[in-house]
Amino acid sequence: MTDDTTPTPARRSVELAHAEALRLLGSVSLGRVVFTRRALPTVRPVNHVLVDGDVVIRTHERAALTLHAGRGDGAGVVVAYEADDIDPWTHLGWSVVVTGYAHLVTDPRELARYDALLRPWVDRTMEHAVRIRPALVTGVRLTADGA
Repeated sequence: MTDDTTPTPARRSVELAHAEALRLLGSVSLGRVVFTRRALPTVRPVNHVLVDGDVVIRTHERAALTLHAGRGDGAGVVVAYEADDIDPWTHLGWSVVVTGYAHLVTDPRELARYDALLRPWVDRTMEHAVRIRPALVTGVRLTADGA
């Protein structure tokens, strides 16, 4: 642990390859989904599972993302999804951002599969699922300089 008088070691940011970014994303269960609500960016913490390269989250009927993803012509709604594992003391770790289209899952078999794979982390019934199909995957690893 450092205090205000201890010099902070130099750090650098290393870009992650696509496959490594998805592997790291799949290694954690909590992230943040970013979408537009009333023409403004909105961020919600959610838990997720990575299934066949897609990010899947569970939602409830009145959730803003459920309402947005279920509207429209089937093209989905543009979202970003971020997850990370950064040490609060050293500030070393990684961050991955997926940008893509969110679609409300309507197939009953898919919903049952996601229900078995992903337990909500809040005490609320989550009867819907949203699948985010990545169009862009980026990530960085924060390392100590020279590591």
